[in-house]
Amino acid sequence: MIRKILLQLCIVLCVFGCESDDSNSINTTQASPTFTFSHDWDGTPVSSSDFNNFIFTNANGETISIERLRYVISDIIFTANSGEALSINGHNLVDVTNDEGLSYTLPSTIPIGTFVNVSFTFGLDNEDNSQNLLDLNSANFNVPDVLGGGYHYMQFDGEFINSNMEEMGFNYHAIRAVDASDPDNLVFPEDTFFTVNLGSIPITSATEIEIKMNIAEWFKNPNLWDLNVYNQMLMPNATAQILMSENGRNVFSLGEVTQGTE
Repeated sequence: MIRKILLQLCIVLCVFGCESDDSNSINTTQASPTFTFSHDWDGTPVSSSDFNNFIFTNANGETISIERLRYVISDIIFTANSGEALSINGHNLVDVTNDEGLSYTLPSTIPIGTFVNVSFTFGLDNEDNSQNLLDLNSANFNVPDVLGGGYHYMQFDGEFINSNMEEMGFNYHAIRAVDASDPDNLVFPEDTFFTVNLGSIPITSATEIEIKMNIAEWFKNPNLWDLNVYNQMLMPNATAQILMSENGRNVFSLGEVTQGTE
């Protein structure tokens, strides 16, 4: 793995470091971009101060309150114009409830220059999900072994007004989709982590990249979400997990990119 990262780093150094007037001159200037995470409900900013209040209405017409929202992003990839990719291993737990992890500076440096695409994984791919991640253990982000183990991709909890006009809890928890109907033979029908492409981003000595989450999108596109049907016990429900993953692909977007002086 280390050799792979070093090889990728050398490739990107060559791609971005060669100056036009001297093909043998390599620019070794490095930077550690910072990613910040903002949240909104169809354009209205959302923070922890808005939690525990029935102030949101989803696309299906249910009024909801948010009590907890935290999720993992991992494996940020910077793709050069040549198509070569520099993958930064690591992950960040964004905990909106406790205002933690809202800013994430890369654990390693990359060459400055313009990358044609920057992407990240929502959740953890299967290799990362099988590892022993101490910080997620401490955060009680684990998935029970009877559901395949590993870690949550997201915990999104709250209450909604159901069709009987009663307050009812929901636990919109995203994990690796699993069919656990036979405890001795767990089946994983399809991957539910996914890649988010942010597009072309220039990296300078102090770049800050905003990643926006529209929370409302978890409930509407492409699957209109009925909380009266899907509200709790969603972790062992492979169908629900696949629907969540499909909706999640419309949740994130690139926000403001700010540059420091080179």
